[in-house]
Amino acid sequence: MSSKKSTTDKNRQFLNKKATYEYEILERFEAGVVLQGSEIKAIRAGRVNLKECYVKVLNGEVYLINMHITHLSTANRYNRPAETRDRKLLLHKKQIKKLHDKVAKDGISIVVVKLYFNDRNLVKVTIALARGKKLHDKREALKQKTLSREAQKEMKNMRQGY
Repeated sequence: MSSKKSTTDKNRQFLNKKATYEYEILERFEAGVVLQGSEIKAIRAGRVNLKECYVKVLNGEVYLINMHITHLSTANRYNRPAETRDRKLLLHKKQIKKLHDKVAKDGISIVVVKLYFNDRNLVKVTIALARGKKLHDKREALKQKTLSREAQKEMKNMRQGY
């Protein structure tokens, strides 16, 4: 039974689609997240929202801010953490220094791209250094996406013999 559960957790990932639409991704990092037990269970149940979250470097440590993890009804109501509390990310010192320098000097943002379970059933988050897109860049990206979707649709119809 446990092997079945681990295979579903491996495939379980939560994407922040808004991040790739709003920002141009420059460099990605993988980080661990410090969570409590009830939060892990809620993430496994799919009760996580990444839309409004971002990453901030404070006092030489990296924090995930405003990630919303909804409580499970079975969790102890007296020991529940706040749903949008700041969660510490686990990174190497060199990575933290690089993130801090890029944000301070170049005015680049750090955004959350996805949250997932790795092969050892640990919750990991992919963060990225990103530069904000202009309105015309967003329109161009939507146009390219629409064109590629139409091309794939035509190829599918050609294969089916229509």
